[in-house]
Amino acid sequence: MTPPPTFLSCDWGTTAFRLRLVERDTLTIIAEESSKEGNAATAERWQQARQPPEQRVAFYLNIVRQHIQRLEAAAETALAGVPVVISGMASSTIGMAELPYKPLPFAVDGSDLLTKTIGPTADFPHPVLLISGVRSDDDVMRGEEVQLVGCGFENTPEEQLFLHPGTHAKHVTVQNGQATALKTYMTGEFFSLLSTKSILAASVEEGGKLAEGRHQQWFAKGVLDGQQANLLHNAFLVRTNDLFQKNSKPENYFYLSGLLIGSECHELLAHLPARIVLAGEAVLVDLYGAALRVLGIAHKCPVTTKTAQETTLHGQLAVLKQHLAALLTT
Repeated sequence: MTPPPTFLSCDWGTTAFRLRLVERDTLTIIAEESSKEGNAATAERWQQARQPPEQRVAFYLNIVRQHIQRLEAAAETALAGVPVVISGMASSTIGMAELPYKPLPFAVDGSDLLTKTIGPTADFPHPVLLISGVRSDDDVMRGEEVQLVGCGFENTPEEQLFLHPGTHAKHVTVQNGQATALKTYMTGEFFSLLSTKSILAASVEEGGKLAEGRHQQWFAKGVLDGQQANLLHNAFLVRTNDLFQKNSKPENYFYLSGLLIGSECHELLAHLPARIVLAGEAVLVDLYGAALRVLGIAHKCPVTTKTAQETTLHGQLAVLKQHLAALLTT
């Protein structure tokens, strides 16, 4: 069977859903749909529906189908038979079908990631490739492994680092074509809690860009202060900065961000990789790139930046190619 020239890329996280119609040869996005129908909200709806367990996959795929119908209208073409590649939390306990984690190491070309194929039906006329996550002895990730595959790491004995900023930032060591070690940092979640739920919430204010005013100066100060051992004390300085009117609330916002990102990156000073690939959402990539420069890390090893969209599409396509023949015969 001749493979269709397009595929449907589904990035289904805990809180967000994104579906793209993509040309396979060029990775050009033809049409795109997104919503807040993340796996957490979908799992709650599934529990409220009280359907039998064997209907769970169909329940989740019905959401995907509704978005595909909107893509068909936008692209003015029928998409029946076009394969759907799904990565993220859809393979977790809150997803459509729980898959076991692939134990480290895994090949950075995506050839040995754990997957599940789901054949087309009358209600959902698309073959589905569901990609599972990865685990170490004490850590896990789902979704970021696909982005790592999409980075195109060199097969070299030198240690390289995949750095993915986010709610739960990931640092993955890559060596000899294998991802060999994984560390998660709750940087984004801690920042959200401190800036919205703690006593510090009244001392910070979101707004503005890193390059504006004194934001970069206060961010850099936070990064450097974050090299000190006692983060718990440093965090309280956010309150006293405001109390003593040392800076503005937006400047304090960037100071707190610098504190946490600087603390996360502290270990890199003692164990520099040969190369860092920094991949994720643009705002976070800019902040982490600035932090790596402040710490002098970017001057000692090359840092390549990539977008989350770019790495997700490249990674999903790489895994799809490994399974395309089998997928189209399901």
